[in-house]
Amino acid sequence: MPQPIQFLPPRQDVLSRRATIIDDLRGLLPADCVIHEARELVPFETDAFISYRRVPLAVVLPRTTSQVAAVMKYCHRYGIPVVPRGAGTSLSGGAIPQEDAVVLGLSRMSRIIEIDYANRTATVQAGVTNLNISEAVAVDGFFYAPDPSSQLACTIGGNIGMNSGGAHCLKYGVTTNNLLGVKLVLVDGQVIELGGKHLDAAGYDLLGLVCGSEGQLGIVTEATVRLIAKPEGARPVLFGFSTSEEAGACVADIIAAGIIPVAIEFMDKPAIEICEAFAKAGYPLDVGALLIVEVEGSEAEMDATLENIVEIARRHQVMTVRECQSATEAALIWKGRKSAFGATGRIADYICMDGTVPLGKLSYVLKKTSEIVDRFGLRVANVFHAGDGNMHPLILFNANDPEEAMKAEEAGNEILKLCVDAGGCLTGEHGVGIEKRDLMRHQYTPAELAQQMAVRAAFDEDWILNPSKVFPLEGRG
Repeated sequence: MPQPIQFLPPRQDVLSRRATIIDDLRGLLPADCVIHEARELVPFETDAFISYRRVPLAVVLPRTTSQVAAVMKYCHRYGIPVVPRGAGTSLSGGAIPQEDAVVLGLSRMSRIIEIDYANRTATVQAGVTNLNISEAVAVDGFFYAPDPSSQLACTIGGNIGMNSGGAHCLKYGVTTNNLLGVKLVLVDGQVIELGGKHLDAAGYDLLGLVCGSEGQLGIVTEATVRLIAKPEGARPVLFGFSTSEEAGACVADIIAAGIIPVAIEFMDKPAIEICEAFAKAGYPLDVGALLIVEVEGSEAEMDATLENIVEIARRHQVMTVRECQSATEAALIWKGRKSAFGATGRIADYICMDGTVPLGKLSYVLKKTSEIVDRFGLRVANVFHAGDGNMHPLILFNANDPEEAMKAEEAGNEILKLCVDAGGCLTGEHGVGIEKRDLMRHQYTPAELAQQMAVRAAFDEDWILNPSKVFPLEGRG
């Protein structure tokens, strides 16, 4: 049985100065922007990876970049760890604090600064939710492409930290493909700007380095993102198969044929039943696996693309093909998929994995995943972005049973190792956080890890930014 995930031991010199630190923070920010009472700190002790909790030393909720800079300058001066936090939807424990840390929450930085249709960009504060951007420009026929299932709540700052994706990333890419610039507060409080409205920048690609860095290189306070014109039309289609292996093989053949739908989403039978019970989306219940394939364009273009996809699906013994007939039906189909995590939470505790595999290995990895979970006496529901091989097995367990909880973590570790061994990687969009931190040794050699840590230390040599995350605790410095 694995040992519980460890955090760095708290810095006793920081803990001993708690009262002074809180007073100093209240001098830097308005009083209502500093949270320090025990009962008020409880909501910040964990994120969506609820297996671990730590009550932070304090929480600050700044409203401006200058306030973030003041906090970072102070914490850097006195060696106080800082844990950035967006909406707290991280599924890898990326925003879980530690006892000597100040949580720097960006939820109050929720202003859309500028919408520039001439350059097709939006500039927003880091606390703006993903969906807010699309809603703000929808009336003018535009949208922001990345659409994680948590897009109703998750914020742009968190999306940048984890390089989040979503169902439509198959065609439009993940956050890094839609991010043009950021305002970044460095660990010592300096403010820099990377990128901008232009499509490329001279020098090293520091913007690409920041996107996906999980809050360890600096605090993103503003972002400039790409806006995309809405397509002429979009149509989701349900494809039902008798087995997960047939559905996985169909996905691989669709992509191999050079067809790039806007989305290909996968659900196995347990996930279908869970989502249908919640959303009443009309999913077929007599199939073993379901693909939601969405195409877009003109009516003629969608018809031609679907004709080719249906032909491929028939080669894999497709049982059901159901085209969406209305906007209401399309909304229900996507409601079911995007509600999968919440709907699963109604029936059981779960750990959501995030491994990515080559498409040609989907069928193999699905089969082995079921075998792993069965061996631990647990259940699994698979729902994921099949088009880019980003798997999200939901391992169901009872969180009130410590032994079963540890079994779920061990099963998850084996699944992630399976993804790496199949030629994939540990994470597609949830980040490493604490969940996958110790598995980094399975994917990277000591030399590769040392090089990554050297880059990280170049931004924060004392490791005060999100210090217990991403890299194994041993060998730092």
